[in-house]
Amino acid sequence: MMFSAVVLDLDGTLLDRNKNVSERNQKAIMNCYANGMKVIFATARPPRAVKALLPEELLSIGSFIFYNGALISCKTTGTDVHVPIDVNLSNELLDFCLQSQANIEISVEVKDEWYSLTEMDYSMIQRREGDPIVKTLSELKEYEPTKILITSFGDGAPILSKFASDLHMVVTDHGKLLQVMSKKASKENGIQLLCNRLGIDLARIIAFGDDHNDRGMFSISGYSVAMGNAIGELKEAANEVTANNDDDGVALVLERMYRV
Repeated sequence: MMFSAVVLDLDGTLLDRNKNVSERNQKAIMNCYANGMKVIFATARPPRAVKALLPEELLSIGSFIFYNGALISCKTTGTDVHVPIDVNLSNELLDFCLQSQANIEISVEVKDEWYSLTEMDYSMIQRREGDPIVKTLSELKEYEPTKILITSFGDGAPILSKFASDLHMVVTDHGKLLQVMSKKASKENGIQLLCNRLGIDLARIIAFGDDHNDRGMFSISGYSVAMGNAIGELKEAANEVTANNDDDGVALVLERMYRV
């Protein structure tokens, strides 16, 4: 089957354990692009992190789904879409979390800015560089967040039970990080929007991923590839399981399409 677009998750998929893109993976992607395929990067990360992680060559050809679909960008089509959390719902979540867990840690992403209630070292969370700007609770409540990040939340059951029906909530990083977005924000919704504007049939997409937040995009893609290091649920849902992210799993599949 010939594909019109390749959709790539970053952490655990295209990026290796050191958060680098291998020369082989980059070459395979560029070869697909040279043969007419569109390239879409779909990640939980914000724009500033993606710019720091991807080589300029890939940044120049890609369309982007940031924050699990809460921010979507495509220079080719002039797309710049923000899907924030409703401010009232955000405030309700903040109050509930602070009242229910004494040691809970909350930070808020607003487009490409990062804010927090306290001075915390978040470098281990998604291996981010730098720390958020400290704001008061009243200041945080003025924003329509693109994404809310919650750590030290215990088992998370009370939060999920109360808000999962109204918000898109994903537990990642081995259960240490709760990512919260608008119910309308997801990788699959972002892919559908971009493909509609790019004129691409969803059946002609090949998607690569490794974690819970990739499950939705697998369900709408014509062909799905789980990494060897992916969670079991995603491997079961995939059309194919490739090698680990440290072993050029992306390139191994893409190289079958065109000689590299």
